[in-house]
Amino acid sequence: MEQFLWLIPLRFIVGTFGTLIGAGGGFILVPVLLLLYPGQSPETITSISLAVVFFNALSGTIAYRKMKRIDYKSGLIFSAATLPGSILGAFTTSYIPRDIFDGIFGVLLLGASVFLLLRPKKEGDLAKEVPKGHMRRTLTDAEGNTYFFSYNPVVGISLSLIVGYISSLLGIGGGIIHVPALVHLLNFPVHIATATSHFILAFMSLSGSVVHLASGILSKGMWQTLALVIGVLFGAQLGARLSKRFHGVWIIRCLAVALGLVGIRIFIMAF
Repeated sequence: MEQFLWLIPLRFIVGTFGTLIGAGGGFILVPVLLLLYPGQSPETITSISLAVVFFNALSGTIAYRKMKRIDYKSGLIFSAATLPGSILGAFTTSYIPRDIFDGIFGVLLLGASVFLLLRPKKEGDLAKEVPKGHMRRTLTDAEGNTYFFSYNPVVGISLSLIVGYISSLLGIGGGIIHVPALVHLLNFPVHIATATSHFILAFMSLSGSVVHLASGILSKGMWQTLALVIGVLFGAQLGARLSKRFHGVWIIRCLAVALGLVGIRIFIMAF
């Protein structure tokens, strides 16, 4: 009963903060669930987290759709690209020494966190001439703000493959990696990146949840999943609304803090 009481504030935090930064909230959920339910297997905890992230991403996507901040064309392309990476990540988990990988990846995340804190994204206008091979995008949101940007689709697809692979291998939400990649490597405006990341995350988490449901793993944590889902649905709506009040730079700084926390956790797990 005591554990269920902790789920009440947890579900709102996961829904609100995860949607605000476009990361889904799995990076918060997994370590807390491991502490609350030490008797549950890591596979069950991961399945609970992934299912909750799906409903969080779905609710956030609905909210961001109303704001007209989702780049659907790019989102569908990147969603398709994450699937092979996810499969490859699941296949190679038994071949790569986990402690070595976790140590290296933890350091990389900490480095990315410092980079984002020191160099938050500055919004700029699209160059008059779009580089050859780049895909040009123009979006106007519900408030009348128009965003111009372009990116190399080959780089975007390659990054999505990597995100899908790492997410499957480490069991963390892909949004926490995808958002800074979209912003700093693909020139996405911050608000478009967080919204599109949530759209992509809905597809990624759904595919994984279907596998966990079919294998019976998710059924072991069904009650915890239902308790968390109710809260994240509302938290995600709040997170999307709060994004209107946050400048893109502050969203990136929040994401940097989240990256740092995940990096520390993964690095400690390596030892």
